[in-house]
Amino acid sequence: MSWQYRHTVLSLCMLAFLVTYFARLAISPVVPLIVDDFAVSNTAIGVALSGMWLAYGAAQFPSGVLADRFGERRVILVAVGGTAAMSVVLGLAPVFLAFVLAAVLLGLVAGLHYAVATTLLSRTFDDLGTAIGLHSVGGPLAGLVAPVAAAWVGVRYGWRPAVALAALVGAPVFLLFAWRVRPTEPRRPDQPMRDRFALAPLVELLSRPSVLLPLFIAMTGTYVVQGVMSFLPTFLVEFRGYSPSLAAGVFSAFFVVRAVAQVGLGRLSDSAGRDVAIGAAMLAGAVGTAAFVLGPGLAGVAVAVLLAGSGASFFSAIDPRFMDALGDAERGAGFGLVRTVYTVIGSAGSVGVGLAADLFGWGVSFAILAVLFGVTFAVLVANRALGTGY
Repeated sequence: MSWQYRHTVLSLCMLAFLVTYFARLAISPVVPLIVDDFAVSNTAIGVALSGMWLAYGAAQFPSGVLADRFGERRVILVAVGGTAAMSVVLGLAPVFLAFVLAAVLLGLVAGLHYAVATTLLSRTFDDLGTAIGLHSVGGPLAGLVAPVAAAWVGVRYGWRPAVALAALVGAPVFLLFAWRVRPTEPRRPDQPMRDRFALAPLVELLSRPSVLLPLFIAMTGTYVVQGVMSFLPTFLVEFRGYSPSLAAGVFSAFFVVRAVAQVGLGRLSDSAGRDVAIGAAMLAGAVGTAAFVLGPGLAGVAVAVLLAGSGASFFSAIDPRFMDALGDAERGAGFGLVRTVYTVIGSAGSVGVGLAADLFGWGVSFAILAVLFGVTFAVLVANRALGTGY
């Protein structure tokens, strides 16, 4: 197949997503160094990181509004350039309060990318599930590279250059995107932006059955994925008794599986239907997360990584389902709104898993996640059996 312009758009959107993901993941490996430097508690760092992820989720809806007004290309350029710039600002923070503020701003600019890139791809590709699956690979790729690179730089040169690494990745991607992606025509260039934030239309969109059902599944699935990504290495050390290095290796394998599965699941959603692909991911996730708790030995963990990693790739099937439910004129702000809702609510997975582990232990904590994955699968099966048409 000959290379076409749309493949350039897809490739650069994937690299832009990698940049925004890289900047957020580069912080975690050097948290101990940041704590020592600023003489703050782990709780204080947790507040900064929670603020960053919440800001990331909150930016999804405004990003769609901005894209409708100014075009997707401009917004993505702001996301990539802003992420690179804020990673440098984060590394230069003189006091902890400035660090917290920079982390929140980093989340805000990084959050401008995903929903807008998805809308741009919907303009460019008919097989949207496949395109979203390939675009989403940027996240797992960043998950493979960023922690290792940040840890290596942090040990040798300190945490400040480690968190600023995203600038080295982001600058060339920004230039490539500006050079190779053509300007996009805004969908609603003349509509006042304040009209897009009117409450009644937003409530009406979210209350549609065709949106409400996948929104519930996305919120629940995001909660589970956020919990697994936040605590899987700790779970393996505390519950399984693994060494930190072995736990890190398993965590990397989880990202590898997720990267591959996102492409396959996106293709499946195009060929077999969105709900079939989503249901397959949720069932795999339920069995895989349970296997982390109950699977015997390394073989059980290997099965868990394969299935749970596949379950965590459900975004490449559910995001096209949202796009299918939205009209062409709604896709910018509408999909951004949906992303904000399920990302912000799902971000509570980190707090929920940690709290459950403190109260009941790691086994129960991860078992709860398996049950939640199972609930989403049951909802999809019931929806299909009852023929609701949702």
